[in-house]
Amino acid sequence: MEHLFEKLSLYDRKGIYPYHMPGHKRKSWGMLPKELYGIDITEIEGFDNLHQPEGILLELQREAARLYGAEESYYLVNGSTGGILSAVSAAVPFGGHILMARNCHKSVYHAAYLRHLQTEYLYPGILAEYGIADAVTLSQVREALERTPETDAVLIVSPTYEGRLADVAEIAGAVHEKGIPLIVDEAHGAHLGLTEGTWQNSCQGGADLVIHSVHKTLPALTQAGLLHVNGELIDRGLLRRFLRIYQTSSPSYPLMASIDNALQYTEKFGNDAFARFRFFYESMTEKLSACRSLKILIGNREEQDTGKLVISVKGTGLTGKELYEILLKKYGLQTEMASIDFVLAMFTLNDDSEAYNRMTEALLEIDRNLSEAGATEKTSGKLSPAKAGGTAPERDFSAMARGTAPERGSPAGDTEKAPGKILSVKVREKAPEKISLAEAWEMPSEEILLTESAGRYAAEFINLYPPGIPLLIPGEQITEAHCREIWEAVSQGLNVQGIWTGRDEDGPSQEISIRVLQEKAEVRRRRNKEE
Repeated sequence: MEHLFEKLSLYDRKGIYPYHMPGHKRKSWGMLPKELYGIDITEIEGFDNLHQPEGILLELQREAARLYGAEESYYLVNGSTGGILSAVSAAVPFGGHILMARNCHKSVYHAAYLRHLQTEYLYPGILAEYGIADAVTLSQVREALERTPETDAVLIVSPTYEGRLADVAEIAGAVHEKGIPLIVDEAHGAHLGLTEGTWQNSCQGGADLVIHSVHKTLPALTQAGLLHVNGELIDRGLLRRFLRIYQTSSPSYPLMASIDNALQYTEKFGNDAFARFRFFYESMTEKLSACRSLKILIGNREEQDTGKLVISVKGTGLTGKELYEILLKKYGLQTEMASIDFVLAMFTLNDDSEAYNRMTEALLEIDRNLSEAGATEKTSGKLSPAKAGGTAPERDFSAMARGTAPERGSPAGDTEKAPGKILSVKVREKAPEKISLAEAWEMPSEEILLTESAGRYAAEFINLYPPGIPLLIPGEQITEAHCREIWEAVSQGLNVQGIWTGRDEDGPSQEISIRVLQEKAEVRRRRNKEE
């Protein structure tokens, strides 16, 4: 079978001069290597067209479908976001109803807004010891479908950002009993189902639409993704239309070549690579089970995805952010993200034994230091992570206790205060009342203090990033719990998007502002609804 990278490399060596785009003309420019420019082409003779594939791209997409057990597969060059927008738009009619997990990525909400959908939410449980959301369950889906018979499609996330796996096969059965499709955001599960010993992927589990970020867990370039379709509940012509709408008309050939390369690698070396992956990961978690202060999430392969290492700091006297900084500054280990209560590290097929050994040795040493120090040291409002890592400076949290927030003009919790990916994940109970997202995001809004916002309706998304799971959605009624959660996140220096912070003459202010729907607009809406 012909592969894209080989074809691109061969073409670059032929000496054919490009009187066409792109502007670099396959020549080195600046500091980027010639090898990168050499394979970056446009849709020229012999290289097919992603939006009407008839040659090599058609064959490569068919090969992807075969590997994942799908009926059809489509290459994504705008990441999973383009796939999610296309999947939701094709599965749910304009103005229809979608039942979706509340811990979905913000792109799902954007699809609901663009298509004027009515949304109902599935609220996953919480693993309290770690502070993370669990996967959606069959019973939750069944109960919600009985409560919302008008539902046109169901969308769940599996695995979650932290690696929690849903029983997709059982859920697909329940959804199909209602004659509607199941969409699975499997962005973090592109490695599933490709070889013996791994949990099945959602195509194999019977989902109608499955979205993969190939770059997240396989050796592909950032933004490389796949969208798979199965069954007869999805209009495939409509799906292709939305793919043409939401994806660039100038798809990147290096990105597409990286998808092909990753799947080719998995096909050739997958059994050995995955066996080595599991061995390294399980050996590491077995050693880390000896930790006395840090808690390591270890589950079986049917509930916790191999490769996601969740490290809880609850009860240690450290925050997740402090553990994150110790791992980075003392040990040179860049983790995926941190929360108030945990740190997440990711492992893939491309990690060697050194990667596992370095993380294991670092965590065991930190845990030993914490245990010897009695786990906590708090004096005069100060906490010293030096007891855990030995080099991190003391940090004065008295300003946090006063509620001091970052100043206007920079994102709350910017990279100087919170380097890397910082996230607080909390799953709330259902908001008491809501206006549809499509309606709320179009209504007049105003900026008010967070302390005055309880009872009002949010006008903008408020989320911590990554992975982009909203704390508040436009149209949701704001509760005291929301206010406390936002305040806590800002005071911890986390990266909160969708808020504004003030500054007074004496320096950073305690004021945090958010946008809410104008009261007049709310009253007018209620009056129109009553009439």
